[in-house]
Amino acid sequence: MDVSPQALSVPDIDNYIGLAHTLFALEDVYSLKVIEADGRACLQADIFQGGRQASELNKILIAWREQAAKLEAGEITKEDYDRWRYNYPKYDTTQRWAKVPSKELSDALIKGLKKQRKDK
Repeated sequence: MDVSPQALSVPDIDNYIGLAHTLFALEDVYSLKVIEADGRACLQADIFQGGRQASELNKILIAWREQAAKLEAGEITKEDYDRWRYNYPKYDTTQRWAKVPSKELSDALIKGLKKQRKDK
């Protein structure tokens, strides 16, 4: 088949070849790309080419980076960081959801606020 046996098996990330093939599979499935930034190799989700899979991976990477930055800044302990990683997404705070009110409700709220401001 002209491919490495590691490319066809469940990857063993306990060795560098298995890790490399895991990264290659992430490129195929999640549009993970290796780029150069400041002379260093970096991994990035290509959200423009990878669609939803890359977008979801990007969200994970952003959440991970946020926690790593907190650890580096001394805002959280290594134990807090590990708890976050080993329980992800349970403690993830980067995904913020907001409901947008209907136009009718929004208009009524604005009308009420304007009336309240006039009355003062």
